Amino acid sequence: MTYRHATVRTGHQDLASGAVLHSAPGFPAFPVRLASEIFQRALALRGGDRPAVLWDPCCGSGYLLTVLALLHRRQIASVLACDLAPEARHLAERNLALLSQAGLAARAADLQERAARFGKPAYDSAARAARQLAAGLDAAGGDVPHAVRQADVFDPAQLQRALGHHAPDIVITDVPYGEQTHWRGPSAAAGVTGMVEALTAVLPRDSVIAVTARGRKVPADRGPRPQASFRIGTRAVALFRTSGGLHASARA
Repeated sequence: MTYRHATVRTGHQDLASGAVLHSAPGFPAFPVRLASEIFQRALALRGGDRPAVLWDPCCGSGYLLTVLALLHRRQIASVLACDLAPEARHLAERNLALLSQAGLAARAADLQERAARFGKPAYDSAARAARQLAAGLDAAGGDVPHAVRQADVFDPAQLQRALGHHAPDIVITDVPYGEQTHWRGPSAAAGVTGMVEALTAVLPRDSVIAVTARGRKVPADRGPRPQASFRIGTRAVALFRTSGGLHASARA
């Protein structure tokens, strides 16, 4: 399957994990171009021209949300990150802090200080990248409202509490592959189907849920059927809608 929206090959070096954005062992990054493609397909499926309230209920490091908000600031009103693991939420908070001028300025200053202390050109390049991201964020609409919350993605009651005043209309999440990352919680065996059912219970009507997994297809053989699906490289993506058409399937 070819790209429909992110058709221009761009290096996105400024968004590399471990440069400006924070990384840690056990928290894999995500291909930036594919993330952009998924978001734009989800936005098209949702319809309308209002900015999205974006939610990742299995956020891990928060890398996916941070990248999307920096790339598509004009189309994103706010972002919400949830995870059951405290170490994931801590890392996500550090990354989502980069969705503000203050956060990017602090990151640039830290990287510049490291460049002076260790004499490594990579830190100097990352500091310049942080300043470039800040300029781009300012030009596209400024700071992105964001929050990080604890929630079990299989528990609608926990998800509802985590939402608070947020009303997400697009969910994008990269589910655990069982390699570096794993499902957690007492209902982990429910997998993608259990997650989609729990999310559908708390999302507004006509929201879009985009699920990414490694393999030929997203493992959702029972329960709600995707309205669209596609595969690029080693990853498969399924898009669901929380509406009367949720059980109808089609190929994107």
